[in-house]
Amino acid sequence: MIDVKKIEQAMTMLIEALGDDPSRPGLIDTPTRAAKMYAEMFEGMAYTNSQIAQKFAKCFEESQNNDWVLVKDINIFSYCEHHLALMYNMKVHVAYRPNQKVIGLSKIARIADMVSKRLQLQERITSDISEILSQILNTKDIMVILEGEHSCMNARGIKAQSAKTRTVRASGVFAQDGELKRDVLNSI
Repeated sequence: MIDVKKIEQAMTMLIEALGDDPSRPGLIDTPTRAAKMYAEMFEGMAYTNSQIAQKFAKCFEESQNNDWVLVKDINIFSYCEHHLALMYNMKVHVAYRPNQKVIGLSKIARIADMVSKRLQLQERITSDISEILSQILNTKDIMVILEGEHSCMNARGIKAQSAKTRTVRASGVFAQDGELKRDVLNSI
């Protein structure tokens, strides 16, 4: 799905458009290196949410209880679809209440990573992670919190260098029970 050759051509054109010479010694291999980098960084664009759910659906049986699971401080980065600018220092926090099964904890981090490897909006990353986990765990009792900084806001334009954005997606019991929602937020 990702056309590495076309990216390579675009990188050559970008270097030229910036006023530099793509054939100078320091830039000769840059279009090829950049194309490989972009193919890796945007790997998630090759998958739908359902395909990501299938890819990371390793779960374990667990009897129903009222406990909840929290995985916090999952580091990711992504690229804003509006400016192709880096969204960085992003931390994902995921809470869920098991419904007869629990997911391998590393799978939550893998899902967050794969979702972030798309041209994205922070709001969509938050909802995509929630949707994928809901498919895998067969529950709506999920809460995803994402905090991050956006270079399109911090390094250009308004240059609000200390601005951070937080998005929250709470569903099921986490949306209905304010005390439980506060417990999760306080645990972060």
